[in-house]
Amino acid sequence: MTGRNAQARHDPLHAATPAAELKIRVEAVAEIAAADANAVDAEGRFPAAAIEAIRKNRLLGLSVPVEFGGEGASFGDVADACYRLGQACSATAMIFAMHHSAAACVIRHGKASTWHKNLLRRIADEQLLVASSTTEGQNGGNVRASAAPIERDGDAIVLTRAATVISYGAEADVIATTARRAEDAAASDQVLATFVKSDYVLEPLSSWNALGMRGTTSAGFRLVARGAREQIVPEPYERIHAQTMQPVSHLLWASVWTGIAADAVARVQAFIRKAARQSGGLLPPGAAHFTKARSSLQMLRSLVAAGLARFEAAADDPQALATLDFQSATALTKVEASELAVTTVLSAMRAAGLAAYRNDGEFTLGRHLRDVLSAPIMINNDRILANVANTTLMSGLPASLRS
Repeated sequence: MTGRNAQARHDPLHAATPAAELKIRVEAVAEIAAADANAVDAEGRFPAAAIEAIRKNRLLGLSVPVEFGGEGASFGDVADACYRLGQACSATAMIFAMHHSAAACVIRHGKASTWHKNLLRRIADEQLLVASSTTEGQNGGNVRASAAPIERDGDAIVLTRAATVISYGAEADVIATTARRAEDAAASDQVLATFVKSDYVLEPLSSWNALGMRGTTSAGFRLVARGAREQIVPEPYERIHAQTMQPVSHLLWASVWTGIAADAVARVQAFIRKAARQSGGLLPPGAAHFTKARSSLQMLRSLVAAGLARFEAAADDPQALATLDFQSATALTKVEASELAVTTVLSAMRAAGLAAYRNDGEFTLGRHLRDVLSAPIMINNDRILANVANTTLMSGLPASLRS
């Protein structure tokens, strides 16, 4: 095999899927997601129609390497899909982003495992939906500490884990979960284990009646799982987290938030144009805030694009991924993107005034605002800033603007 597909066999970050054809498939999903978005939000239900459209358009295996039956799409392609879906339905986009974040961990760190290679084939062939479980008990979202250990029962592994949140857990086909390596391991000595639906039982612990992102159905469960030893991803979670889980999830989430903000700005632009036509060219009172919204959206897009470029440049270099500068930049991209997304939607709401504040009408932004407010608390920004401060306190500052 030569050319584009051959390259994708060796590097899943380089696209094998033609951009125009992929855009058509993503757009088909976005239309279905947008049509159902208000109902998904109002009823707090899983966006079943949109996820079925994602399966129909073969997008769950988008980033799986060609050699395992996927498309070997680039990370940028996946981020662009998150952005477009974010404009249509926040919950659908976030589920899509979380799936590809979990899948990326298997793709990039399961290469030495026959079991995980077969799992990748199943994801691509059967369009399996992958969820992740990294939040547990009272750890406050500290994903680098686990309470529940992997237990050994002969050749089998057993895990019982009280997960505060498993987004779309009841709808997933696979769950990738962190755990302590063994009963005598430290909380930070973690592994990532993958279980297919036949391997586990989910016992409900808490419901999901949230302000926004209601369609992610992020309920709490006790996860009781049993599988083979091979279902533990070979590399330690410390490495998986630093090289893949953190940068990929933060950048794909940021792409979703940017999509939400972009749709808010587009709605307000339409409102102002309509208001100006109806008033003989006179702009509505809040029009100045539209300029602010456009400006912050432009900064947000640039920030996320720079983060994507930074990751793609370093993706195959473990040493680069492990540097303090890369880790800090990725974490701060999440913080800044989440804050800018909220700022953008708030400015858009002020620009359209009551038309945006109302829950009815074509220019409503209530859902957008409620959904984007989740951004600063998905891995709480205060926790991230404190961690970055602890690790960078003694590092030097750049000597010039261009260094």
